Amino acid sequence: MRKSRLSLFKSTSMLISVVGIIMVALTVIVVAYVGFSMVSSGFTNEIASGNQYDELANLKSSYSSLESQFDSIKSSYAGSSDTAAVEEYNNARLELTRANSAIENVQSALDSNKPSNEVDSRLDFATQQLNKATEAYNNL
Repeated sequence: MRKSRLSLFKSTSMLISVVGIIMVALTVIVVAYVGFSMVSSGFTNEIASGNQYDELANLKSSYSSLESQFDSIKSSYAGSSDTAAVEEYNNARLELTRANSAIENVQSALDSNKPSNEVDSRLDFATQQLNKATEAYNNL
């Protein structure tokens, strides 16, 4: 009887040891996988945000150019007695203001480290707004 208890104790403790070793190995594997995912995600986000900052700089440059074009023709509309032309200029200027707001929205998303897909959608929207403002200027 004594030998059977000893044998049972040995087999039970061996089983517990093997299960413990397996649990430790699995924990190390899971932690390594999560760490690797976080590091690789960080690199991907840095690359994406670098491109997004470049696109934002291009949008700001285009906006500044368009704004100076609006400012150069402002005086011809400011003294005009044609209310329809003045209203058309004001509507075009409003499109320019909307484009500026969309560009600032992109800057805000980048500053607050929003996900890459959200920043991309904001960049697309800002580009559309800037295109509308350019079209409105061309129609003046």
